[in-house]
Amino acid sequence: MIDRFPDIPARIEGLRELACNLWWSWHHPARDLFNMLNPAAWQLSVHNPVKLLHEIDRSVLERAAENDHFLRHYDAVISRFRSEMRGKGGWFPSHIRNPMNVPIAYFSAEYGLHHSMPFYAGGLGFLAGDYLKECSDLRLPVIGVGFMYPGGYLRQRLSPDGWQLSESEILDKSHAPISQVLDENGKPLLVRVPVIEPPIYVGVWKLRIGRIPLYLLDTDIEANDPWNRGISSRLYIGDAEQRLRQEIVLGIGGMSVLESMGINNLVLHLNEGHPAFAVLERLRYLIGNGMSCREAIDYVRRTTVFTTHTPVPAGHDIFPFHLMEKYFNSYLPTIGLTRDQFFRLGIDPANPQVGFNMTAFAMRMSLYRNCVSRRHLEVTESMWRHLLSELKSNGTVIDHVTNGVHVLTWLDRSMEDLFNRYLGLGWLEEHDDPSIWALVDDIPDRELWMAHRMAKMRLITTIRERARLRWSMDGADPRIIVASGVLFDPSVFTIGFARRFATYKRATLILQDLNRLRSILNNEDMPVQIIFAGKAHPADDTAKQIIQKVYNVAKDPSFGGRIAFVEDYDEQLAQYMVHGVDLWLNTPQPPLEASGTSGMKAMVNGVPQLSILDGWWLEGYNGRNGWAFEGAEGADRDVRDAHSLYELLENDIVPLFYRVENNDGVPHGWVRVMKEAIKSTAPRFSSRRMVKEYTNKFYVNALDAANSFSMSMTQES
Repeated sequence: MIDRFPDIPARIEGLRELACNLWWSWHHPARDLFNMLNPAAWQLSVHNPVKLLHEIDRSVLERAAENDHFLRHYDAVISRFRSEMRGKGGWFPSHIRNPMNVPIAYFSAEYGLHHSMPFYAGGLGFLAGDYLKECSDLRLPVIGVGFMYPGGYLRQRLSPDGWQLSESEILDKSHAPISQVLDENGKPLLVRVPVIEPPIYVGVWKLRIGRIPLYLLDTDIEANDPWNRGISSRLYIGDAEQRLRQEIVLGIGGMSVLESMGINNLVLHLNEGHPAFAVLERLRYLIGNGMSCREAIDYVRRTTVFTTHTPVPAGHDIFPFHLMEKYFNSYLPTIGLTRDQFFRLGIDPANPQVGFNMTAFAMRMSLYRNCVSRRHLEVTESMWRHLLSELKSNGTVIDHVTNGVHVLTWLDRSMEDLFNRYLGLGWLEEHDDPSIWALVDDIPDRELWMAHRMAKMRLITTIRERARLRWSMDGADPRIIVASGVLFDPSVFTIGFARRFATYKRATLILQDLNRLRSILNNEDMPVQIIFAGKAHPADDTAKQIIQKVYNVAKDPSFGGRIAFVEDYDEQLAQYMVHGVDLWLNTPQPPLEASGTSGMKAMVNGVPQLSILDGWWLEGYNGRNGWAFEGAEGADRDVRDAHSLYELLENDIVPLFYRVENNDGVPHGWVRVMKEAIKSTAPRFSSRRMVKEYTNKFYVNALDAANSFSMSMTQES
């Protein structure tokens, strides 16, 4: 195997393994290690250790290998890293019986992990990324499967009139923490998607997320015909037939890849309906090894978990019957299903004529089904009442596991240091225990406030630096620079709104009454500033118009430079924003927010949320940890919701932020809300709680079924 980093001295050879495992991305001491090599080069690499080690001069590495200070840090980090990767114990092995070591295969169309792996991912993808990281921390036997998307990362630039220009960035695989999976002959693994004609092949790349392998499928390979090479090029292709081909490759191709590696018996977790065809390949394998069709379907159901994230009918993939027949005509005989039997598995009883519904199919083929918040469960039960009524004979119809966020990934370094000092060094291991977080009250108000002020300074400095680079490197129009936040004042109350731009998220709700907003922002005694960031899907012109409206207001001098739209929102900017704004704003149209996680990330960092009561906030809001308002109904809904928003800002939120009671420069009333935000969110809305809940509600029973099958097969052989 070719050494990717031949210049690394033997004394610090562990940097090779560390750089190619995203474990470093959620451990501050590991990030510090790369920064210590050369801070300027680390900055230029955009915090990508693979790129850093490719480009850094050998002399720097040689000096590091002889520097006692660096070596002390190196030895500590590498020792912890290797202990976690190869050690035994951990929560899952200690609590869950899994005698045959059956793996859990987690299939998702998108993963948001770190900007060194630049995929276009939304909330679903970052939820999947946080899930894999937590599975590594808890030592779950998980295997991830997804797509490479070599040409699918969207760089966002605005034109001088505020229109989003979508620039695709081709992934530089040599600078990414991935490795090509090889076959037994040492050649790149090549897997044909079974039965489907004309043939489609996938290459496979491996990404390490701590202890978790993530296998990424790639159709951009020479073995494929030119019209098949673009199947995995980008996320959520608009053309129905290409989208169907993509989901066939993800589900059937993904299972085939695992089979080629000898991974045949497993628990399958489908993250949304996109990869649901994986169950077909499981059926084909089981039937091919002697099981009847009825037995195989029963077994696959008992070992499959399905998570739905979509609260609107239009968000579920539906494919025309003629396309389904075209691609599955030769496949169905291998699983013992007729055309009509197969189609019935994917029919929504409420709309049987519209086509093959991937969510209906996934629900019928899984025994364990869940929504991603309590409110989302209510919406789903109403939306799918006809199908769920049909499924009641199988026992529990559908449950919910509210989303959570990976605390170490999203926690600001200064906050982590505070928690280490006041919660005890062991807080991280049991951070889903609410009793631990009562100790947040012991953090002196001034220390918490100053930690937040530093995060806010880093945010505004980052925004200004991005604007400087945009000006110096691209010669951007001055209007774009002015609208990007260069005039922001770190002492001014700052609101953050950042997420994928879509109509239902209502980014412009706060712009409903511009005169009233202008008076709020330009208040001489209590000024306010707002940062907007987010991308529209390249095919969503309506969302692009929303961005354009925000941009036009941001460049209006009458708002005093107190509104910004920051281009090219990504995971790195998200980190700065959830750490550094003073208030997180969330204004979706109820009940269209299945859960939401951005507010969780902010609140773990002591940033309270102002949100309409929808999604997770219905469970998370307690009256002391932020602010909430009920959504209005009717034609003038937006007008009335905006009024509620302005009232809260003017009368409650902004005055509390500026109220300094003891002449010590600390708004103690505001800090009390910050502390409550942390205490109420960190344990209940962490991915640690979420993964344990998935395990106890679903995986335990599914693993029992899979283990029983493995033992019976072993006895027969």
